[in-house]
Amino acid sequence: MENRVAIIAILVTEKDSVSTINDLLHEYADYIIGRLGLPYRQKQVNIISVVLDAPQDKVSALAGKIGKLPGVTAQTIFSK
Repeated sequence: MENRVAIIAILVTEKDSVSTINDLLHEYADYIIGRLGLPYRQKQVNIISVVLDAPQDKVSALAGKIGKLPGVTAQTIFSK
């Protein structure tokens, strides 16, 4: 399957899910180009963006695993 560039936008409101997110990102590290994390303390949310170059099924699997965690929302955008 052909690799595609994608961005996963992650919003985290449950601090207990952060370590699991980091474990998942480590598991997919070979596909990650970069990541940015921003704590937004006033709204009690952490914002993470992850840029990947990977097969679509790998990106979807990672986003799905992250999005199932408590207090976490994940959305993916793929390049054309």
